[in-house]
Amino acid sequence: MIKAAAFIFALLFVAQSVYSHYIFKVLLAGSKTSTAAVRQPQSVEPFHDITSSAATCNVNPSPASEVVTVAPGEKLGFKLSNNMYHQGPVSIYLGKAPGDVSKWDGSGKAWFKIAEWGIKSYHPVDFTSHNLNEFMTTVPENTPPGQYLARIEQLALHLGTGVPEIFVSCAQIKVTGKGTGNPAKVSIPGYIAANDPGVTADIYNGMTSYKVPGPAVWRG
Repeated sequence: MIKAAAFIFALLFVAQSVYSHYIFKVLLAGSKTSTAAVRQPQSVEPFHDITSSAATCNVNPSPASEVVTVAPGEKLGFKLSNNMYHQGPVSIYLGKAPGDVSKWDGSGKAWFKIAEWGIKSYHPVDFTSHNLNEFMTTVPENTPPGQYLARIEQLALHLGTGVPEIFVSCAQIKVTGKGTGNPAKVSIPGYIAANDPGVTADIYNGMTSYKVPGPAVWRG
């Protein structure tokens, strides 16, 4: 009986852990909603190394079949497959493709951050991303036209081990307009070090300050 109870508890724990994971699987751009524009992750399971190639657009995501057009000033964001149960920051980046975005793997110094969701309170630690299932910003007004990957990430810090669970998705968009902005750009991976304090933070041990990893947000 005790062994059976332990087995049932283990199954429930595994089920809860899987249920608590999620995918950014829907692109929200202007008035359009698209799953076809998202390079869909293979599963809800996170990865853990922010310096790995998975940091770009996740582990071997499926190809997207659509490029969604959006104008500067219009909304841009992602919807989760679940609520965001884990505590941790969320950021949205744009990466300008050198040509056809469907053929670009996201490599090179091409990325800039356009939004982030950071800390809300410290006692207890609570992030502004917690329990949301949509993350929405706008395309900066001075964004140059062209084809882009829109990328969203969460660095989930709930394990308390100094190793995050990382959730990432990329979607293919085309920005219209005549923007001439030139934001500072980073490479992904390469934009955040494995020992960045925002990556290794222990949210259970008296944290009193927190900076979202990565570059500053470009407002355009």
